[in-house]
Amino acid sequence: MYVLGIWDGHDAGAALLEGNHILFAINEERLSRRKLEVGFPDLSIHACLDYAGISPATVREIALCTTDPAKTLTRLFPGLKEEYYLIRRRKKRPRMSDHFKKGFKYRFTELGPNSLSRKLTRSYSERRLRKSGFRDFHLTLCDHHRCHAEAAARLSGFDDCLTITLDGAGDGLSGSIRRFKNGRLHLIKEIPSRVSLGIFFEHVTTLMNMRELEDEGKVMALANYAYPIADEDNPLMGLISVDEMELLSPYRSNRMYKELKKILWQFPSEQFAHMAQRVLEKNALALIKNAVSFTGNRNVALAGGVFSNIKLNMKIAEENTIDRAYVFPHMGDGGLALGAGMTLNSRRYPTLKYRFNDPYLGPRYNREEILTSLEQTRFSYREIKDRAQRAARLILDGEIILWFQGRMEIGPRALGNRTIMARPDRREIKDRLNMVLKKRVWYQPFCPSILREDASSLLHAEGQNMDDNRFMTMGFKVRKQYLDLMEGVINIDGTCRPQFVGDENPVYRDLLKRIQKEMGKGVVLNTSLNIHGEPMVCSPRDALQMFEKTAVTYLFLEDFLVEKQSR
Repeated sequence: MYVLGIWDGHDAGAALLEGNHILFAINEERLSRRKLEVGFPDLSIHACLDYAGISPATVREIALCTTDPAKTLTRLFPGLKEEYYLIRRRKKRPRMSDHFKKGFKYRFTELGPNSLSRKLTRSYSERRLRKSGFRDFHLTLCDHHRCHAEAAARLSGFDDCLTITLDGAGDGLSGSIRRFKNGRLHLIKEIPSRVSLGIFFEHVTTLMNMRELEDEGKVMALANYAYPIADEDNPLMGLISVDEMELLSPYRSNRMYKELKKILWQFPSEQFAHMAQRVLEKNALALIKNAVSFTGNRNVALAGGVFSNIKLNMKIAEENTIDRAYVFPHMGDGGLALGAGMTLNSRRYPTLKYRFNDPYLGPRYNREEILTSLEQTRFSYREIKDRAQRAARLILDGEIILWFQGRMEIGPRALGNRTIMARPDRREIKDRLNMVLKKRVWYQPFCPSILREDASSLLHAEGQNMDDNRFMTMGFKVRKQYLDLMEGVINIDGTCRPQFVGDENPVYRDLLKRIQKEMGKGVVLNTSLNIHGEPMVCSPRDALQMFEKTAVTYLFLEDFLVEKQSR
């Protein structure tokens, strides 16, 4: 039986499941070409159906996530969602009234679902689905945090674990604590959205003139450039605290924003970022430790946007009361479509287990489609027999290459199929990538892809099962003797966010093996195949358009090498 999961909010998308097989998953931004797209994911839904070669009428079971009043209102009046999207992404200037709208938004998102919001959501969604050709289907409405939890628990590989979700707000909650055992999730604690670690960090991002829901990683990176400050001297510590499995605050979200603004006035940006990062780490870790103590379960599976913070995740993994920590690779709201499909499946088949050996769940383009795109380009191209060998040689010679192979990754990270690559040991290459091609802030680090067998020699990971977090979800400290080798892929504190490459991606692994022969370790700088502010490249046409906009000389498009003749 096919199950279609849908998410139509921030970073909208769709996923198609058949039994315990995840057939396809994609986010709307990759197809619409608007980063972190909002709205009903028509393009993603049809991409799911096209991949499986089925018609809408074939799908009888559909799951949709989140039915709170705020989400329902934006479904009924999509102009509200679009306006917020344009302002948030700095595509439209705010107006005087936006201050009051924002205040209303934060209070309204604290409300949980009710019978009217569920009824209106069902009516709207069924109408949209029928318009897309679906007939005789059953629509299941799923809880926001349950969807996060299902994805984390069922893809973790754990038979028994705590599943903890933390984000901004969804269905009236900012988090939840559940136990996963015997194929079932058992609710332990719901965390109301009136106190939210996700919204706290979102406010910090906004106040630092960055884009909320998008630039929180920049705040995390900038925090490393501040002088340490003791917790007792950190004025942000008074804004949120933990009592057992409760988040507490003297302020609701709007008042918290005002208090944060007052404090920011007194501190430089990097110090403010450091203090906020410490508040997040201390409170999230305390909450998880208390849940572990309460249940006695020392394995944790994590999802929700808060766990996109790899420094927090590293603290959790290093905690000696926790045996194993798994972070779902598509931890933010973009992963909710997959979680919704799993939630629906779990109601009928509660012991269902999924295999998640790799994240390559998006589109693949055949030779004819690639040739059609190449025939329209002005660049020279040729077919090559050994793309991994040729690419490795160019990288070792100091070139930056664009790399387009196989099925597209799910989630926010490039994992070897839609990737820009370079040597990992050259700071000048890192700076050139940041300032010229990616156009990112100078302090934001790049990440490494590492052969799985080389990971333990390069990184400190004592006590961790490194197979739990292979897809850039966790921070690791680089061993001192390899800091020079990893100079282009580490932060100032000597940490990195690695991908560990095994047998799931043979071509990429072959490339790394060839790097290993010359450098001693199989490691490359890997960043997403996009220009900053744009979605990751999806199609061959997207790749060629990006190639044209950049000063990079080489693009590997499956078995074809596209080259600019003059620099």
